[in-house]
Amino acid sequence: MRQAVFVSFWLLAIVLTACSNGSPPSSAPSQKPALPTPTHSQAPSSPAVTASEEPVSSPSLPAEPEIREATLLAVGDIMVHMPQLPAYYNAAKQTYDLKPWFSQVKPLFQQGDWVIGNLEMPIAGKDLKITGYPRFNSPIELADAIADAGIQMVSTANNHSMDRAFPGVKRTLANVKKAGLVPIGTAVSKADQQRLIIEERNGIRMGFLAYTYGTNGIPVPEDKSFAVNLIDPVVMKKDIARLREAHVDVVTVSLHFGLEYQRLPNEQQTKLVRELVKAGADIILGSHPHVVQPYEEIDIPASEADDGISRRGIVIYSLGNFISNQTGSWKDVGLIFGVNLVKTTQPDGTSSIHWNKITTEPTWVHIAWKNQKRYYTIVPMNNALAKKNIPGLAEKDYAKIKTLLSGINKHLKALQPSQS
Repeated sequence: MRQAVFVSFWLLAIVLTACSNGSPPSSAPSQKPALPTPTHSQAPSSPAVTASEEPVSSPSLPAEPEIREATLLAVGDIMVHMPQLPAYYNAAKQTYDLKPWFSQVKPLFQQGDWVIGNLEMPIAGKDLKITGYPRFNSPIELADAIADAGIQMVSTANNHSMDRAFPGVKRTLANVKKAGLVPIGTAVSKADQQRLIIEERNGIRMGFLAYTYGTNGIPVPEDKSFAVNLIDPVVMKKDIARLREAHVDVVTVSLHFGLEYQRLPNEQQTKLVRELVKAGADIILGSHPHVVQPYEEIDIPASEADDGISRRGIVIYSLGNFISNQTGSWKDVGLIFGVNLVKTTQPDGTSSIHWNKITTEPTWVHIAWKNQKRYYTIVPMNNALAKKNIPGLAEKDYAKIKTLLSGINKHLKALQPSQS
């Protein structure tokens, strides 16, 4: 037994020597204000016991905080006007292949942990008639193309949600789910509407909500009011609270709002966004104007927050058109908006989360004519100018991209505080 005690103290001496020559502690995490998240305590592990009759406590190195990161990527309106389809139809198979639209942006989506877009139309299938504006309905192959590109979630709450009435809502949900996509904002029942959509990536839990200002005057049946989430601050705050109670780290809200073709948000948009951040929303993704509107950080002091905790939210007021047949006046320019999130979990189990980087990759829809048909490619502008290897683009196209990129980059920061 004395020998065992001797061995224990010999091991203790080695540990103490190692501590004195250890590497310095890691640098402190970013000081950017954290997004408030629930904290969870974990029971401390039991101390090790030596081989001696009387346990000798041995000093240990302080545990390091665990740091995890994950990135959200978001794109705007995914639309199919009738001129977009003929070049992609296989008459023999009677099917469409819309995957080429996304070929140039697909590699970028692989850099995202969550990837979300706004599905600006029903995907109800050809037996409900494929149509474009003003009442849209897309081939079911669109869902497969979106999923193949790397988009994982789609907001289905927008002004075209009811373009094929309630049967269109049901079919759209079935088709996007079959393709492996997660729909947000429409439902087939009250229970379905109440489902919590929480997607975890790398230990970070993100909750998703989606709402629209209306449905183009097409009524939602009274007995199916659950079909489309409409903007109602009272309901939205309750939904945010439900996600917080489910211990999500981040709440992301897709909002279909604003005025079409207006490049700056209006007072209704800015007021609603601020109200939602006060209620606990962290990231707000806007759509509907069909042109890109700037992004903005929203700081809420503790005295104004609903839960008495200071908050910082980030909003992109409009992501613009991602794919459509609309051209000119910035309607063919979209955005891949990125938010990189960092979660720090302390040894006692408490955690905090913040974003440390916002990324913007503007996109442009290139349309080429061949044999009286139109061919579409979503072009990531920065990549295009850096490599100049996109099939079908000429020097005049790259010159146009350069001009568009300069203009949209400046516009995106229009709401940022002046640096002077």
